[in-house]
Amino acid sequence: MSEKDPIRIFVTHLFKKDIDYLRVFEYLESRDKFFYLNSSNPDNMPAAGGLEAAKEEIRKQIAPAEVIIMPVAHFDENPELIGFQMDVAQAADKPIIAIQSFGETVAIQKEVIDRAADIVEWNDRSITDAIRRIARNENTTMWEVVDFDMD
Repeated sequence: MSEKDPIRIFVTHLFKKDIDYLRVFEYLESRDKFFYLNSSNPDNMPAAGGLEAAKEEIRKQIAPAEVIIMPVAHFDENPELIGFQMDVAQAADKPIIAIQSFGETVAIQKEVIDRAADIVEWNDRSITDAIRRIARNENTTMWEVVDFDMD
């Protein structure tokens, strides 16, 4: 992954920019040297065509992605639409990374557990490491350095 070869991601959405959708990008942006392209566009709800047009738009948005990021609270808000997004991802062999609810206030549904390649906490390092590992097979072994004052 580099600036010239960013990881292509799709973040699940309900055709609105809710707090969890926006929070994903806050966390991604907080990591140095993490380059990505976002293929999700919640503002692009088709004006006509109903549910089928919305599903086709989701397929177009997921197509260029390497990995799907799913805040689990989205599934509880609209299991049908998020389930469809998971179906499209799996049909296209695109791994899903689930992010636990913020503050872990929502139980993760069995369907999400069974279909996610990884489930991570709301932590910028956990999220970006999972994306690198699952999307690109990059080894992300990082060590925290703790300095002790010995004086």
